Amino acid sequence: MKKLIFTTLIILYTSFNFGQIKGNAISISRQNIATKDLGNGYVYGNNRNHFQTKNIIPNPTISIDVKALSNIVATSYTAVFNITQIGETSQETNNLIKQRTQKLREELVTKGILANDFVIDVISFVPVYETIVEKKLFSKKYVEVPKGFELQQNIHIKFTKVEQFEKIIAACANNEIYNLVKVDYFIDNLQEIYKKLRIEVLKELKAKQEFYNDLGFDLSEYKPIIANNKYCYFPRDFYKNYQAFNSISMEALKQNKGIYQVKKQTSYYYEPISFRDYDVVINPTIVEPVIQIGMEIKLQYSPKPKEEKPMEKEVIKNKYYIISPDGSIDIKEIKTT
Repeated sequence: MKKLIFTTLIILYTSFNFGQIKGNAISISRQNIATKDLGNGYVYGNNRNHFQTKNIIPNPTISIDVKALSNIVATSYTAVFNITQIGETSQETNNLIKQRTQKLREELVTKGILANDFVIDVISFVPVYETIVEKKLFSKKYVEVPKGFELQQNIHIKFTKVEQFEKIIAACANNEIYNLVKVDYFIDNLQEIYKKLRIEVLKELKAKQEFYNDLGFDLSEYKPIIANNKYCYFPRDFYKNYQAFNSISMEALKQNKGIYQVKKQTSYYYEPISFRDYDVVINPTIVEPVIQIGMEIKLQYSPKPKEEKPMEKEVIKNKYYIISPDGSIDIKEIKTT
């Protein structure tokens, strides 16, 4: 009897653990992703609708669609930082910001950044006002008077290796520059990339045309029309955000204390274009954010109308009749030249 109870408890404990693990996995996958697009979870998850085949309806029109995607690592980058400086006079403001940017430039040179790759873009230089109160015997006025000056600049820093970006961030922080505006990606051989994509698209297109020929369709008997498109996407267009879900303090529950909701930190992650719908993918393995260049060509073949053969006209030859006095009839044909 004891052995039976012990075995039952083991089964219940195992079932509870399995259900708990499964429940936690579903909870995390649903709650931690704030967007509707579940990314790879949609492909590998328990979404049964994804694996259902679509109904195929025969169509006299043949469509051949080829999509190609190329993941390109940038050849150079430009990081843009914003810096703001205030001072009592215009000269003091300008000198203070010049000292900070000059120290940053010198530190970056020691880290391998060329002096020509450091550019300052002046955004604004305006006076700063404050409001004072002028009191008179029977009235009170609020007057704005100059208090100082504010100078705002953008610093453009070009670099060619991803690992240099950490050094740039550290150098900016050492000089009290924290506002990173954006990072731009650049590639030098864009035309060569498009040329390579066109070659791969033509290879895939010929393979699909041969497939229809093997099925018994003579494409020469069809009238083709074409549509094409090309595009280029940068990493900044594909960053998504989410917030962590679990923020409950177990210690607060044990001590029977109130639970205070903590502000959730917004996290970001890079979600590139999925190559699930592409026929050709160049450099499919992505380790770092890349520039994604795509090309699509669509051919639509419609059956050519059958030519009707012209009907042969019946030629009626002219005839004349000769009636003799005795009543006999002689038929003669009129010869035409």
